[in-house]
Amino acid sequence: MSSKDLLLAVRTLFRSPVFTLSVMLTLAIGVGATTAIFSVANAVLLKPLPYQDPDELVVLYTDMRARNSRGTPFSNENFVDIREGTTAVFDAMTAVQTVRQVLPGRDGSPEQIRLGIVTPNFFQVLGVPVARGRDFETADGIPQAPQQPQGAGPGGAPGQPGQPAAQQAPPPPPPPNAVILSHEYWQRRYNGDEKIVGQRLPVGNFEIVGVLSPGFELLFPPQDNMEAKPDVFVANRINYNNANRNTFGIRPIGRLKPGVTVAQAQDAVEAISANIRRDFVIYGTGNYYARVEPMNGALVGDVRPAILALMGAGLFLLLIACANIANLIVVRAGSRQTEVAVRSALGASKWWLLKPMIAEALILSVAGVLGGVAIAWAGVPALLAVAPANLPRLNAVTIDWAVLGFAALCGVVAALVFAVAPALASLRASASDALRSSGRAPGLGRSGGWRSAVVAVEVALCFVLLVGSGLMVRSFMALQRIDIGYNPENVLTFRILGGQGVAADQRLAIMRQLEEKLGALPGVTAATASFPFPLAGDFSTIRWGLEDALADNSKYQAVDWQRVIPGYFEAMGTRLLEGRTFTEADNQSRAAVVVVDQMLAAKAFPAQSAVGKRILIRIRTPEPEWVEIIGVVAHQRLTTIADPGREQVYFTDGFLNFGGARKWALRVASGDPAALEAAVKSTVASIDSQYLVTEVTPFENLVYRASAGTRFQLLLVTLLAVVAAILVAVGLYGVLSTMVRQRTAEIGVRMALGASPSGILGLVVRHGLKLSVIGLAVGLASAIGLTRLMRSMLVGVAPNDPATYAMMTGLFLVIAALAAWLPARRAAALDPTLALRGDL
Repeated sequence: MSSKDLLLAVRTLFRSPVFTLSVMLTLAIGVGATTAIFSVANAVLLKPLPYQDPDELVVLYTDMRARNSRGTPFSNENFVDIREGTTAVFDAMTAVQTVRQVLPGRDGSPEQIRLGIVTPNFFQVLGVPVARGRDFETADGIPQAPQQPQGAGPGGAPGQPGQPAAQQAPPPPPPPNAVILSHEYWQRRYNGDEKIVGQRLPVGNFEIVGVLSPGFELLFPPQDNMEAKPDVFVANRINYNNANRNTFGIRPIGRLKPGVTVAQAQDAVEAISANIRRDFVIYGTGNYYARVEPMNGALVGDVRPAILALMGAGLFLLLIACANIANLIVVRAGSRQTEVAVRSALGASKWWLLKPMIAEALILSVAGVLGGVAIAWAGVPALLAVAPANLPRLNAVTIDWAVLGFAALCGVVAALVFAVAPALASLRASASDALRSSGRAPGLGRSGGWRSAVVAVEVALCFVLLVGSGLMVRSFMALQRIDIGYNPENVLTFRILGGQGVAADQRLAIMRQLEEKLGALPGVTAATASFPFPLAGDFSTIRWGLEDALADNSKYQAVDWQRVIPGYFEAMGTRLLEGRTFTEADNQSRAAVVVVDQMLAAKAFPAQSAVGKRILIRIRTPEPEWVEIIGVVAHQRLTTIADPGREQVYFTDGFLNFGGARKWALRVASGDPAALEAAVKSTVASIDSQYLVTEVTPFENLVYRASAGTRFQLLLVTLLAVVAAILVAVGLYGVLSTMVRQRTAEIGVRMALGASPSGILGLVVRHGLKLSVIGLAVGLASAIGLTRLMRSMLVGVAPNDPATYAMMTGLFLVIAALAAWLPARRAAALDPTLALRGDL
């Protein structure tokens, strides 16, 4: 195809501006919406992880299946057992855990840092380079045994024969802990100081040995409660072989040997897990399993179904757009049928006849794709603005070459769908028939059945989108009606960090000062603290059981837990159902009392009062201890609003040694609670200048974020469904308008024989509704199967909810009736005389 052909096609399209703009805009909307959604799918699902050979990386999780506990971290000794026992399938295995700490900032004021505690081979396993200094070495992770004094005897005790204890020299200090800074923290805290290697952190015995390359991110799913961008990494010196096997905290990452599959690695890990279950009763009765998952699969496992469903919705919209354009092209090709027939009769080849149509299709496709990319470019920031914050790898969403390639592919496919097929159909028409026909476009009549079928397909696709939108609306409404177990209105939340190394009695004194002074701020009606805090992350499980668990460890079950200060439930607006809540007398280590939620009370003591009963809890001792239930409160949604979660138990802060309730909440009488931020920071600094206030946010923001995923999906599906409905209505209108033009003479005859305008109106509307009903039947069958893919996106509504289907069917019939009414009204207003003469 030459440039001359393309130039001629451009001139031809310019002579039909309405047609050209309609096609370009329709295609741009379809390509733009689909491309914007694909940019998210590409970043989250398709892009490889930013590590060396990411397909070889796996993560390991602890499952206690008998207690319905999944995805917890590893204990230190279990990690060592599996690491040492699976060298045949893993090249290496590392482990990481993250915490938040406070360090003095550049001006001496406290600064929050995110700390990553890792095995020395961490960066080697991930293949992440150190830009300055050196990487961790094996020696950095060697546990430091107590130093023997010089001159001590073989037993290591001072004062052995040969040298008096008074003359012995003090033991040498242990070597400093090796740390590596993230590139971003190095820039922020040290201004990119090139001489940073060898310097010490401002507290503790930590020496900086290196700086990472820019952009490092630790990619774990949100529910793992891992910091994505640690500021400082410390080589862990823990003696894993002497660590507590029942203390969970580290997340293992393994690198598979070349050629080893995840299934083979799982088999090797399971062999070691079986030994652990056999050798340790707690793991045997808990049905312990170590689960191996691809690192990328674990990261996106929870969001993959929703993103694929959204991608499918976008492709449906693109198909509807292509079908609409195909109908426009068919009308245009039909109007040119006589011209094509004349050229064919004069000896023109089929290729010569096809070239102008293909050239026009290519130009329209290119213009539509460019417009679609522009829409996607503008739409991606809007998508990111409403996307849930816990959607993995949001920072990687961009219009890159893969996204541009996808948009180009959409354009090529669109050109084939809406141009080439109609063009080939037009060539099959008889030239003699076209030349014998009247001035009316003969191709329109022959293409009527094809166009009607296309509209029926559009209706089917649109109905699936409408049903999906209806289900999301119902889910969002159900989400708003859920009793979350607390009142988030007029509450400011924040975290207070600091106080490391402070004695328990001092921590208690500071906690009481904080409660008193924060509670006395103007407008504050209640001040409380807990850890973890609802909807703020950090939740984990412990064991609980009844007396039968003493003889049978398999009877223990998992429970979520919180440490709170007295007054927590009153300040949070959580209903007390039975008994009482905590008092100051309970806020001490000797008071073995707990408050439980209604789910645990019903499970432990069905059909009877739980108050005064005892349960076994393991949280502060290696073995479970008895605690007494003093109260039962309403169940709280702690980790997500959509899922009720598991049972809950509450301890006092004093029972767990004071100072651990680091997340605070202030309830105000009225107004914006965020206005208290400055007063809160000033008050905390007046108590201790080394305490740091972070994560300041109204509680309603946490609730809003918790429903962000459902809201994001609702917005996208509804937007796509609305655009699809508009396109289908336009397509139906176009088909019926063409039908009126084709049957003008017939309508004139009917009216001359006595047909009333209302009868003509009904004729056209019935034809439109007939097409719609056929499409709805196909769409109904398709929606019943396809909406099952949305199951993970729905809350409180089934994928095949009859009410939603009925509502969307009625809505679409109204849309179809309106689309049919306009051409029907035109037909009913025809003058029979003019219609019979064919002047209309």
